[in-house]
Amino acid sequence: MGAIQALRGTRDILPEEVSYWQRVETAARDILGRSAYREIRTPIFEQTDLFERGIGEATDVVGKEMYTFKDRGDRSLTLRPENTAGVIRAFIEHHLHAQGGVQRLWYTGPMFRYERPQAGRQRQFHQLGAELVGSPDPRADAEVIAIATDLLQSLGLKALRMDLNSVGTIADRQTYREALVAYFTPHQAELDADSQDRLTRNPLRILDSKDERTKAIAQDAPSILDYLSPNSQKHFDRVRQLLEDLGISYQLNSRLVRGLDYYTHTAFEIISDDLGAQSTVCGGGRYDGLVAELGGPETPAVGWAIGLERLILLLQQQSLATAAIDFYLVSRGDRAEAQALKLAQTLRQLGFAAELDLSGSAFGKQFKRADRSGAVACLILGDAEADSETVQIKWLKSGEQEAIAQSDLPDKADDLRRRITDFREGA
Repeated sequence: MGAIQALRGTRDILPEEVSYWQRVETAARDILGRSAYREIRTPIFEQTDLFERGIGEATDVVGKEMYTFKDRGDRSLTLRPENTAGVIRAFIEHHLHAQGGVQRLWYTGPMFRYERPQAGRQRQFHQLGAELVGSPDPRADAEVIAIATDLLQSLGLKALRMDLNSVGTIADRQTYREALVAYFTPHQAELDADSQDRLTRNPLRILDSKDERTKAIAQDAPSILDYLSPNSQKHFDRVRQLLEDLGISYQLNSRLVRGLDYYTHTAFEIISDDLGAQSTVCGGGRYDGLVAELGGPETPAVGWAIGLERLILLLQQQSLATAAIDFYLVSRGDRAEAQALKLAQTLRQLGFAAELDLSGSAFGKQFKRADRSGAVACLILGDAEADSETVQIKWLKSGEQEAIAQSDLPDKADDLRRRITDFREGA
């Protein structure tokens, strides 16, 4: 029998890539934590009805992409295709609304959609998301957008742009839907098959078609911005002004409708042109009707989600990774190897990242592994160092080398930490 392989649309995240994921997760915990967002963790499978009601039965996600199955109790369950619905289900079930004020929540974890796998899109994929539940204020829209922008910029990403739109209220969209049906019906035979099906079920999704002929027809379709009520227009104008006050640039895109039925008012996407077809890194918006739709009290909310696979691709393309190892320890000889083990543990207890070479091979081979490790410095112990209880420190970037007493390492920790920082920053 052949070796068992990962299923199509899933992939292993190997150790050399995990450092990118950890960097994103660390930045997210820092920025979201400083913004008063608290982490929430929900199950990866839910009742199917949650997504049918929350996302919308006429959406592609529910109609084509969900992993749905019956359990032994004959209940219909679904692996979560996104997590806003699950977070709102938890918000209702645990009466978080009874605490008053707003709930600022964030999450990260795997999601599941049955799609054709390609770069940046897998059947098991990962999202990082934030939800601000309980405020209708346009400042809430601006806050969540600003936090997403801060997070991406903190990771060093620069070639990003933001598309912004308003999809109005449910009543606004119903009026707009009728205008779209009237516009597309004479062109029905020229639309791609999916768009012909959407014409009666969900005509707004036609605007999101990737078919070139359909895109050309949609160019002259009515704009939803012409169908906003006065209150919707006022909300959108305020969001735009707040973003401008914050120095956050955007471009209006009246074709941006997002793929889920629960959106109202603000919709936005942060896009990278470096990712090809899968260009959206972060997407979100306001969803004022979802809490009530899922059985809770009328509660406004706004949020976003970042596709982590796409974000990691960008970080890898732009080489935006940091070295994880401070010291790589090489040693030769029984006494030196025992001392190196003790030194490695001492360094770790002092807060340094230290890797100990366990190969027992010649120094030359160990030095090559030290160079490949990404460490800032190499600690060297041979027979001479073992006898004198010293250690040679070689700074790999500059080639500088010095000897210090092993017992002096704790006292020199702050100086070593500064030197490591200087080398990493290119000083």
